[in-house]
Amino acid sequence: MQTQNTPPKLLDQVRERIRVKHYSIRTEKQYVQWIKRFILFHGKRHPQEMGVSEVEAFLTHLAVEGKVSASTQNQALSSLLFLYKEVLLIDLPWLNNVVRAKQPQRLPNVLTRTEVRAVLVRMSGIHGLMANLLYGTGMRLIECVRLRVKDVDFERGEILIRDGKGAKDRVTVLPDSLLDAMHAQLALHRQWYEQDLALGKINVWLPDALAVKYPNASREWGWQYVFAAKIYSVDPRGKTEHRHHVEEKQVQRYVKKAALATNIAKSISPHTLRHSFATHMLQAGYDIRMVQELLGHSDVATTMIYTHVLNKGGKDVISPLDQF
Repeated sequence: MQTQNTPPKLLDQVRERIRVKHYSIRTEKQYVQWIKRFILFHGKRHPQEMGVSEVEAFLTHLAVEGKVSASTQNQALSSLLFLYKEVLLIDLPWLNNVVRAKQPQRLPNVLTRTEVRAVLVRMSGIHGLMANLLYGTGMRLIECVRLRVKDVDFERGEILIRDGKGAKDRVTVLPDSLLDAMHAQLALHRQWYEQDLALGKINVWLPDALAVKYPNASREWGWQYVFAAKIYSVDPRGKTEHRHHVEEKQVQRYVKKAALATNIAKSISPHTLRHSFATHMLQAGYDIRMVQELLGHSDVATTMIYTHVLNKGGKDVISPLDQF
């Protein structure tokens, strides 16, 4: 039992520092998990007793023995750098000797318009609406599930995406064909909202320190999630029970089920719909800078990958076999 004079445990210190920095709950879980694995890898030694060589050994093990992806290894590295710099206040020198997992150079998996239609027609309800939004707006899945009521502008035909990747806001299009479905979804959620308000379970999660700055905002209609979950859940931080947003895994599962029903041989996920949106926008003749803004890419070079998809084989190339 921890007394008033007992210093908090290391992982509790990590969680506290992450919350001070206003990192997301997902980042908190991932960082804590990697720090645990690091400690267990070195026989439960305290990180205070370890340094660069132990960090390098762990990351090299992940790359060589664990064969993890480059992004996974970088996530582990970020977790350990956060531990030493932000919690233990030890500034490690640049880890030049770490064996880094090779970053694969792959083209995004893209569906044709016919294939997209085949997937979407096999989906219905809230998950079908979300899948249509992913393709119709180019949103990431996490941006879709976190969409707030106040950020849907029916009059302007726009969706304001708050705190996207890189903590950036951007605007994307609200498809005309989804207006009725979006109105119906908000009408249903409004009924839930009134019920939750009566039960005192309307305290929706707010980002950063907004809950402190605007104490009543969490109960306002505009801050509610567009795609709210049917059942209540307990906030792992505040321990309060309220209605959170639909889980990403649910959407992934329904998209996968619909994709299997089409018998399309390609690997299909919710993110495939975002890739398809970008490619089809470029095919339709839209400027790449506009597509870059809609997708929220910091560098146009990231958006350029879709031009490679357009130029890869297909109708623009005649095989020598067909030239006899």
